[in-house]
Amino acid sequence: MLIVISPAKKLDFAPVSAGNASQPQLLDHAAELLQGLKQLSPSEVCGLMGLSDSLGALNYERFQAWQRPFTEDNAKPAVLAFKGDVYQGLDADRMTDGQLAWAQDHLRILSGLYGLLRPMDLMQPYRLEMGTKFATQRGKDLYAFWGSIITDEINGLLAASTSPVLVNLASNEYFKSVQHTAINGRIITPVFMDKKDDKYKIISFYAKKARGLMSAYIIKNKISAVEGIKDFDSDGYCYNAAMSDCDSWVFTREQ
Repeated sequence: MLIVISPAKKLDFAPVSAGNASQPQLLDHAAELLQGLKQLSPSEVCGLMGLSDSLGALNYERFQAWQRPFTEDNAKPAVLAFKGDVYQGLDADRMTDGQLAWAQDHLRILSGLYGLLRPMDLMQPYRLEMGTKFATQRGKDLYAFWGSIITDEINGLLAASTSPVLVNLASNEYFKSVQHTAINGRIITPVFMDKKDDKYKIISFYAKKARGLMSAYIIKNKISAVEGIKDFDSDGYCYNAAMSDCDSWVFTREQ
């Protein structure tokens, strides 16, 4: 079983000691993207990603500073660097070395720049959302740039698994980088809904955090059979069989 999640805009690059850090496996592709990104001016970075002048300047500097090799002096493990809502739920800072090692084999982070990251893969700070329309020789946007590369990587992992199931805990924007029909396995998409005004609704902030909570639940319990995630009960969520179907599993929470 393999879990995929989205990255986060919010980053924390305070130094950490991570002797079990690894190198991104698609780093050559990231370097190719950076060749083009480094050619952009600060104003072009703003226009490309719809950023303020200050954020555009920050990310321009990040692109210019990006360099190989990745070391603990200039990079940080991805699962410890991302600090958005999903990662608040995941709470990787509190995981044991054993839990992080299990996550390294079963969790992947989809990334506009790095393609597919293992939790302990070193990364340098960046902002490049998967939906960005950055044209390259491979096509008009990042979906065209990554093509089948991410899908092929995922299929390789599923082929080596005793349970070829992909648990999609990523946003729609990022999961579009996976060619669903080409996945050689079952895809399960958990959906998190909160009851509000007597109706169940997806509330973005809570749903993002719940994706991280479920990822942590799977990792800490070392769940290898997908049916096991139906027992997820963090923060008051529980599996709702009546609202679920074959591949979309709904977890609801009362007010």
